[in-house]
Amino acid sequence: MTFQKTVLLLCSIVLFQSCQEKQVSKENNKLEKSSEVDKLPGLWKLQAMEQKDSLGNWNEWGGGMQGYLMYDGDKNMALHLLKKDYEKTSLEFPNFTDTISEAALKHLTGSYVYIGNYKILSDKNIVEHTRLSHSNPGEWGKVVQRRFSFQGDTLIVQPVEDKNASLRLKWLKKK
Repeated sequence: MTFQKTVLLLCSIVLFQSCQEKQVSKENNKLEKSSEVDKLPGLWKLQAMEQKDSLGNWNEWGGGMQGYLMYDGDKNMALHLLKKDYEKTSLEFPNFTDTISEAALKHLTGSYVYIGNYKILSDKNIVEHTRLSHSNPGEWGKVVQRRFSFQGDTLIVQPVEDKNASLRLKWLKKK
């Protein structure tokens, strides 16, 4: 075998192995993303809602929040965010009435709820929410995107849209 043919053969082998390694790497990446997507369904409890300041530091948002996030594993989801200690009030007011005190109305603004459908854009690690109903009537039907990742058993969710992109929500799965 000539020197040129030997070099050509060796280059072909190296190129073939490199392509195989890249394919295995892509398949492992797909498996990793698939396993992350598989972690999403369930009921999650909010551990922290934070906002990044101009220096890049994360700080508690709004004096502290609580809430739940649910993905049913099919296509349905629900989110309820509340101000910390929202339920600890002496205010009492009836449901479905137009006679409510100003203090009660102000208190109700501390609860943010929506229910919708979701789909996962796994190639981007984004979950897209299509809101079916919302505590703010102006938000009905809107589509929002949330970047998600996992750190151990913690789900990290960050809004994609500019007006909320500085927020980060950390969730722990309820057992």
